[in-house]
Amino acid sequence: MTGIVSVLSDHVCELGEGPSYDPTTGKLFWFNIVHGQLLERGRSGATKVHDLGQMASAIAIVDDKRQLVFTETGLHLRDIATGKLTLHTPIEAENGSTRSNDARVHPCGAFWLGTMSKTHEKKAGAIYWFFKGELRKLYDGITVPNSIAFSEDGAVAYYVDSEEKLLMRVDCDPATGLPLGEPKLFGDHRQSVGYVDGSVVDRDGILWNACWGASTVNAFAPDGKLVRSIPMPVSQPSCPAFIGAEADRLAVTSAWADQNEAQRAADPDAGKTFLIDFPVRGRFEPRVLI
Repeated sequence: MTGIVSVLSDHVCELGEGPSYDPTTGKLFWFNIVHGQLLERGRSGATKVHDLGQMASAIAIVDDKRQLVFTETGLHLRDIATGKLTLHTPIEAENGSTRSNDARVHPCGAFWLGTMSKTHEKKAGAIYWFFKGELRKLYDGITVPNSIAFSEDGAVAYYVDSEEKLLMRVDCDPATGLPLGEPKLFGDHRQSVGYVDGSVVDRDGILWNACWGASTVNAFAPDGKLVRSIPMPVSQPSCPAFIGAEADRLAVTSAWADQNEAQRAADPDAGKTFLIDFPVRGRFEPRVLI
């Protein structure tokens, strides 16, 4: 696998997260969460930084003119031309101790959204469902919500509390993105090095996961079996996204958060965003229905 991973953007993020690719424009968006920055990389290869003024972690396409940005105060419509944010749906806006974290759009257009404590207070977060203006809390008592991802047909959802290292799967209504029944264990990673972080699921049902603290992106079959492990040149890869005209490559964000001076010196590329130049059968993110 050596040689297939390269730097896609050398802009260093303390906590890079939430990559999302827009196939219409060929742009990749991601976040430097704790600094309230939205990063944008177009076909020119240059990285543009947008200061949002608050912590943010996820973005979805509404239409050709608008995006929906998940921040520490909720869901904001973003005018692509001007960058202006307008609050659409508050989420824990009254709670200054929490922020947004992992999120992903279900194939039907619903948005699953995870919140967590800014200081990693245990069980202070939750996972919400948003669809056509309606907001519901799905799961609470979560410390670090991650790995929110869906099968292509929308019948299965995945998520994890990274603190507990138990990757879960739950049946979903493909028409609404709401869970059906109770979550079941998909993968027990309590004995593994690192933490289950962000994930995406390809057209074959393979779940590609960034393993924070283990310098790897792992691929798990629909039965939970590990089928591939790709070494990364950083210790804390955080989240993958399918990119390219055919959604056949992976971009992966990373972070230097929580590292001391010696750890940062030993991890010089931490916080950069990477390209995994290995063919995958990816798919584009659906548009969110607001």
